[in-house]
Amino acid sequence: MTVSDRVFQILEEKCMTQKEFSEKTGIPQSTISDWRKKRTNPASDKIMVICSVLSVTPEWLLSGVKGEGNRANSLEWYAIHRDSEVGKIIELYNEMTRSQRDRLMGYIEACVK
Repeated sequence: MTVSDRVFQILEEKCMTQKEFSEKTGIPQSTISDWRKKRTNPASDKIMVICSVLSVTPEWLLSGVKGEGNRANSLEWYAIHRDSEVGKIIELYNEMTRSQRDRLMGYIEACVK
C-alpha cells in the first residue's frame, strides 16, 4: 500500500471528502486527485500537515506500521510539532547551556525514579 493509498483509506474511514481534506491541509484538490489518478504520493513537505489533519503518525503514513503494542519496535526518533508542549520544551532546551542541560537531565531522571 502506498502513502496516497493510506491517505484515501483514512479519508474514507473519517467520511472526509477530498474537498474538506484540501481545505484543511491547504493542498490543492487537483494535487489530491493526481495522487489517485496518477498513482503518485504526497510531497515530503506535506507529510506533517497530512498527519495532523488525519490524526495519524508519520511512521504509519509512510510505512503502514503502528508503533504501539508489545510487538512493535520502539521508535528511534520522534516527529514533534513545534507548537506542542513537547516542542516548546525542546526549543527551551536548545537555548540552554551544556551545564543547564546536564542539571535539567539530572532533575528529570530523579523525578521519574
